[in-house]
Amino acid sequence: MPITKSAKKALRQSGRRNKMNVRRKKLFRDAVKEFKKAVVAKDFKKAQTLLPTVYKTLDKAAKKNTIPKNTASRKKSRLTQMLSKASKK
Repeated sequence: MPITKSAKKALRQSGRRNKMNVRRKKLFRDAVKEFKKAVVAKDFKKAQTLLPTVYKTLDKAAKKNTIPKNTASRKKSRLTQMLSKASKK
């Protein structure tokens, strides 16, 4: 357990940050799962409408340093690639 006042405050801050990071990760993971389900089901209209939501959640997670910026970019790129490849078939 923390002893000093600053250590107690740091513990509270890290707890709050952890909760928000977990929440943001869950949001973008759920959005990605829903998008992938739509692509696999060949529901390209739904996938096309979900793509901006996925981008938004990934960008927010990257902005708040929940995930690295390049990770968000890579995920967005791969999801867009997945949609374009699946829609061409």
